[in-house]
Amino acid sequence: MEKSFNLSEYMNKSIENIVKNILKSSIKNPKETEFVIKYMLSVKAAENKRAVLESKGDHIPPFFMASIAANCNLHCKGCYARANKSCGDNLKNSEMSAERWGQIFNEAKEIGISFGLLLGGEPLTRREVIEKASAVKEMVFPIFTNGTLFDKSYINLFNKSRNLVPIISIEGNKDQTDARRGTGTYNSIMSAMTNLNKKTILFGCSITVTTENIMTVTSKEFVQKLYNKKARILVFVEYAPVDRSTENLTPTDKEHLILEENIEELRKEFKNMVLLSFPGDEKYMGGCLAAGRGFFHINANGGAEPCPLSPYSDVNLKECSLRTALKSPLFKKLRDNEMLIGEHDGGCLLFEKEDDVKALLDL
Repeated sequence: MEKSFNLSEYMNKSIENIVKNILKSSIKNPKETEFVIKYMLSVKAAENKRAVLESKGDHIPPFFMASIAANCNLHCKGCYARANKSCGDNLKNSEMSAERWGQIFNEAKEIGISFGLLLGGEPLTRREVIEKASAVKEMVFPIFTNGTLFDKSYINLFNKSRNLVPIISIEGNKDQTDARRGTGTYNSIMSAMTNLNKKTILFGCSITVTTENIMTVTSKEFVQKLYNKKARILVFVEYAPVDRSTENLTPTDKEHLILEENIEELRKEFKNMVLLSFPGDEKYMGGCLAAGRGFFHINANGGAEPCPLSPYSDVNLKECSLRTALKSPLFKKLRDNEMLIGEHDGGCLLFEKEDDVKALLDL
């Protein structure tokens, strides 16, 4: 990829193309158009709020990630959440209340946060939290889901609440997806995509990139199939090993180069899609964006963490406001120690510096 690539400019142009296509279909889909127009106005208002707080010494990132569920209906091979014990059937009672999540979403709106990425476990197991998010129309909530729980009731909720954007996980072709996520998963998510498209609901896909599937998921044929299903956002997430037995799946320098070059070509080919690579694209933003620099993570129990792949916390949202949590001593240490800055040739910086992060917490 050319060094002159500007991620922010690319995202703005891609989103503009998506918006134009939505507006073209306004006669068919007035709900989407109404939401897009209102949201474009709220984005500017959010930027102004962040600028005012920045002038007062408070840095507010434009988005956060929130693992709203500690449970999942699937048992995917190599699941990081289960491996680090942030997901499991026995953790359901530790989940933060839907009421508190609703308060956090409104606090986020008030300080100028525009996006809340909802993760799990499986976020659709907590409908009451999804409904709280749907009520905060000034924000967009991409919801990273395994795609198997889209019943008629959920389709109706997404249809009514255009600020909820499903991002469906897929591992490649049918065999690759079912091998990791369970037999029948691929057909289930294809059906979900069809049903979302019937209501012209904007959705995307999340793809975990490994050494085994990289040539499939970065191929024009694979992306074309998702495009034909009306997916308009693709998020490529590099696999992080849960233990030594899965290290062979972790992208190496060779795969980082393939991913970068292939995504560059895909961006040229599919101009009406947004294609993002995590953590690869972070190098165009001057380093790792975690720990509040560009985003942070809230776990299912309310702990404020630098990133889902760096699950360490010294403040909890059950006990403090969102604005206070962003002043986390751990976040400040990570930024001040310049652990987030530097060459970024691929891979997750904080995941690779796990011992250093623990040392800052005296773990």
